[in-house]
Amino acid sequence: MKKRFRICLWGIIACMFLLYSAVTTDAAGVRKDGRVLFISSYSYGWDTVQIQIEGIKAAIAEGVVVDYEFMDTKRVNDDTSAQMFYEGLKYRMSQVEPYDVVILGDDAALRFAMQYQEELFAGIPLVFEGVNDVELVTEASENPMITGVIEQLSVEKNIEFGLQLNPKADTVIAILDDTITGEAERKNFYSYADKFPDLKFTEIDASKLSSFELQRALSGIDNNSILIYVVMTEDASGKQYANHESVRIISQYAGVPALRMVEGGIGQGLLGGNVVSMHKSGELAAQMAMRIIDGTPCSEIETVWESPNIYCVDEQVMKKHELDMTRVPADAVIINHEETFTEKYQEMFAPVGMLIGFLVITILVVCLDNMKRRKLMRELEEARGIMESASQHDFLTGLPNRSKFVEDLEDAIRTKTPCAIMMLDIDDFKKINDTYGHTAGDDALKELASRLKELHSQILTPYRFAGDEFIIILKSQQTRILEKAANQCRQMFDKPFHLAGEKRKVCGSIGIASFPKDATNFEQLIVCADAAMYQVKKSGKNNFAFYDASKSNEEES
Repeated sequence: MKKRFRICLWGIIACMFLLYSAVTTDAAGVRKDGRVLFISSYSYGWDTVQIQIEGIKAAIAEGVVVDYEFMDTKRVNDDTSAQMFYEGLKYRMSQVEPYDVVILGDDAALRFAMQYQEELFAGIPLVFEGVNDVELVTEASENPMITGVIEQLSVEKNIEFGLQLNPKADTVIAILDDTITGEAERKNFYSYADKFPDLKFTEIDASKLSSFELQRALSGIDNNSILIYVVMTEDASGKQYANHESVRIISQYAGVPALRMVEGGIGQGLLGGNVVSMHKSGELAAQMAMRIIDGTPCSEIETVWESPNIYCVDEQVMKKHELDMTRVPADAVIINHEETFTEKYQEMFAPVGMLIGFLVITILVVCLDNMKRRKLMRELEEARGIMESASQHDFLTGLPNRSKFVEDLEDAIRTKTPCAIMMLDIDDFKKINDTYGHTAGDDALKELASRLKELHSQILTPYRFAGDEFIIILKSQQTRILEKAANQCRQMFDKPFHLAGEKRKVCGSIGIASFPKDATNFEQLIVCADAAMYQVKKSGKNNFAFYDASKSNEEES
């Protein structure tokens, strides 16, 4: 009996020891909350920055705080701007708790951090991503407190891809400008001329061309050319282009598909190609940051010298230019893919089959009751109508969406119905998002949509076009009616909007173009309305203007 008691006692002690070991092991593995600062070389409005941030968020653990700073060098890049950013960051960092890691997006942010490492970031590990200056990365990697992920735009792979799509090509054209980024990529582009001796290397330098000359140069590209959009942030007049504006101009005027070496713009009219995955770059950098927060010394995390590149292709652009999808790499990411019926509904086959079976049983049970059967059919018809309506309406605002607008406008043009379109854009919408947050931005869009719905009539139909842009089809060309509708739209902004719990002043610009007076096709009508709206923004915003071809020609010249 004593022997059994001793055995039981030792068993209990062993179990307690194992339990204690498990508890202490788990406790040792619990991550402390961390603080991460992301410094971007550009602004949040630059679409590649948004993709980087999405990648960072995907890898940052719950509970870790991430703050953001933007140098905005695409817009202003001089000593005064750099000094103001330095002074502002220095003050802000003095007012908050220290950061465990700083993630640096693109070249300018890494150079800044290396310049002020001892003053601002002493003892703080630095993780870079999106940096394509090899010499800079080599220098940074020698510092035990710096690691990261290199970015390498593959001119070679994109030319090879272009030749796969168009074996008859004899020229490769790069769209560049004279910015710092443009000069660096210009050298990189021409360095491959010897590798492709059968191709003529040339460029379209946006910095030396007016808007009209740029459009004409793009329109003049022949079918035996490979076009690569590298960077276009300004033209000869000093006008600056956001990336989505450059993409719109290139996709509208170039007669050949435009390849791209980063993700921004693919899916908006560019073909794509071998691209640096900005999402993957941000994700890898964030993973490194998490390892550092979890206790791994920065010096033990090696620099990733293989750029996270992928093939990414827009299927709609491929079809537009009648290109063979079988020539696209098998591992490519395909966007705007038009699913077959099987692909689209394969996940629904089982539930739909079960639903059909249930309906059959239900019909058999109620077949003697004609009233119930009719009720069931009405419910099914209503459900179908709801699904059809949902496919043609914007989820956020409830307005008819862009697809419905295109359908209605094309129908009006096809039937030669005189009409006008009114392009409406919230002025300084980015400032609303930056100042009050994206929730406030969504509230502004919903409130504007609600006011537009009040204007809906038999001849006036509003739509959500894209982003902060709305568009109206007005089935009339009478000047009195158009001016009345335009004034009603402008007066919508007289009443304050509710943003972030307070009443705020919100303004909008409206451009008006008529069919067939100003344009006889869908695309050009949109261009005319957009041009009229641009004139309003240029003239002070918060007003409306009718399209004036003479003003547009003056602008282009």
